[in-house]
Amino acid sequence: MTGRQKARIISEDGAVFNGSFFGAEKDKVLELVFNTSMVGYQEILSDPSYTDQAVVMTYPLIGNYGMARDDYEARKPSIGAMIVHEYNDEPSNFRSERTLADVMKEYDITGVCDVDTRSLNRMIRDRGSRRALITGNEELSVEDAVEIVRSAEVPRDAVARVSCREIREFVPAKQKFSVVAIDCGMKENIARSLVERSCHVNIVPWNTSYENIKAMRPDGLFISNGPGDPRDVAPTINTVKKFLGEIPVFGICLGHQIISLAYGAEIYKLKFGHRGGNHPVKELATGKIEITSQNHSYAVDPESLKSTPLSAERINILDNTIEGVGCGRDRAFSVQYHPESAPGPRDSGFLFDRFLAMMEK
Repeated sequence: MTGRQKARIISEDGAVFNGSFFGAEKDKVLELVFNTSMVGYQEILSDPSYTDQAVVMTYPLIGNYGMARDDYEARKPSIGAMIVHEYNDEPSNFRSERTLADVMKEYDITGVCDVDTRSLNRMIRDRGSRRALITGNEELSVEDAVEIVRSAEVPRDAVARVSCREIREFVPAKQKFSVVAIDCGMKENIARSLVERSCHVNIVPWNTSYENIKAMRPDGLFISNGPGDPRDVAPTINTVKKFLGEIPVFGICLGHQIISLAYGAEIYKLKFGHRGGNHPVKELATGKIEITSQNHSYAVDPESLKSTPLSAERINILDNTIEGVGCGRDRAFSVQYHPESAPGPRDSGFLFDRFLAMMEK
């Protein structure tokens, strides 16, 4: 793409990928991850779970249908960067209101296009997710860039940065249940999915105390997705621990890991994570297969479940990692993927109905 400032992506082990800036032209040190979704770049851009990450899109053409105001998953996108092979700055879609580059400039999100994303994604797949410097400084040596990456501090406050600062309320046309949702970087479509099922939803900050949530008298507690290492949100883990066995508890993605940690299980970081809209998940009790939308770096250690009341309910067919756990005694369960989709398949929406059935009882 002509007329754009040159950019380089220099990984912590010295690999260099050339491209051009679009969106904000800002140097950043970020973790490189890839997403295999063919559509949904707006939802990916605005998913808070991608905070501090540079997402490499495997689909080669991005930007072609523009941006629509109703498709954001966060009111303020916080993704670190988006890296694409070909960027289209002239979208063709009747719903399009702005270009992807304009939105990225507004929110100071770095974009790099004209990149050999096939080679870059293969590197991530083979070597694992890694940190890299995105830079427009053509004079910077690779050795100096590697030193910048290695000396950059790994942020530990991602959830605190993306969580709401005060309570957000969603009121259904006809209320059946009251749900408190702990916002660790919650996607908007989760709230929509609950409201559509007649739930009054109060979304509270990540560090809201047990006592303050208890005072709201919820019928159920929901723990959202979010960015970073789940072990960094100790206040949330402690709050969830106190609710186990009191009211139904449902968690998604980061919420899945938080519930597992609250029960005493352990987690570990995957080589390159799961990010895309085509991950097959098997329900162990029935053998049923769901095609799921996923975005996570961590997984629950299956051996650690043996010393907890939790049982594995679902596994990923591709690598046998745990995709869902539950404790019937406490009416608590969680999944590693996104039943609310946005983007992705809608096979798993019934999990919200399972949560409602628990509240009904």
